[in-house]
Amino acid sequence: MWNNSRSWRKDRASPRLPDGLRIYAIGDVHGRADLLKAVLLQIDVDCTLYPSFRPIVVLLGDYIDRGPASKEVLDLLAGCGHTKEMVFLRGNHDTFVHRFMSDPAVLDEWRLCGGLETLVSYGLKPSISPDLTEQKRLARDLAMTIPKGHLEFLQSLSLSFSCGDFLFVHAGIRPGVPIRKQTEEDLLWIREEFLSCQEKFEKFIVHGHTPVRTLDIRSNRINIDTGAFATGRLTCIVIEGCVIVPLIDVRDWLRSGAGLQVAHRKQTRMESAAQSLVI
Repeated sequence: MWNNSRSWRKDRASPRLPDGLRIYAIGDVHGRADLLKAVLLQIDVDCTLYPSFRPIVVLLGDYIDRGPASKEVLDLLAGCGHTKEMVFLRGNHDTFVHRFMSDPAVLDEWRLCGGLETLVSYGLKPSISPDLTEQKRLARDLAMTIPKGHLEFLQSLSLSFSCGDFLFVHAGIRPGVPIRKQTEEDLLWIREEFLSCQEKFEKFIVHGHTPVRTLDIRSNRINIDTGAFATGRLTCIVIEGCVIVPLIDVRDWLRSGAGLQVAHRKQTRMESAAQSLVI
């Protein structure tokens, strides 16, 4: 499902992060380890050019499926140390691995969501439409193949992250229900009821789950899932104070020399926000 972006509406008080905090929020990865590596590098460069007292990297979930390198994505996120504070949220796709190993028939649903690509990334060779016998064999093979650290990582994912006036979730929240009473089902799967709501929520929602061609910015939420597995665009936004800006591709800095200029001027994030989305 693809939604078109709308223009920003300024009919509410601007949500803010506490002073000294900066959040880098990354949309749905979906097996694109190449894009994730590039974004993490860009964050490192950005932190060098624009030092922050406390940078936090928030990933909105859906690390696996659809794309070609789900195993490599989990290797990257679960198997190495991180120099920055990181928050890993759970997406609906990230629940399939444990569900499949407990009930192999889940593959009937999972394969429609890109699960076969995940199995292939672990060296398995599923057919296009496995029967129950093959499903059971694939579940056993995955249990023997997948690193323990990957299972622990998927099991440890958080459902939401709240900071200042912002709430980070994978899919969204159910309108009219307090944040503390939201269900896991809605946080991971909700679409239309949330996307069509124009009312103010308790917090400004940063989410993914429903692919959009460009950042979809509304008065009560921002969608940063730009369909990385299909488009080659893994979106990361930077939030500081009440300013939201897309993270600039480090390759653009290198081509234009802008990075050297910014480093020389010691420009602040707020000073450089002339072209940003200010909320």
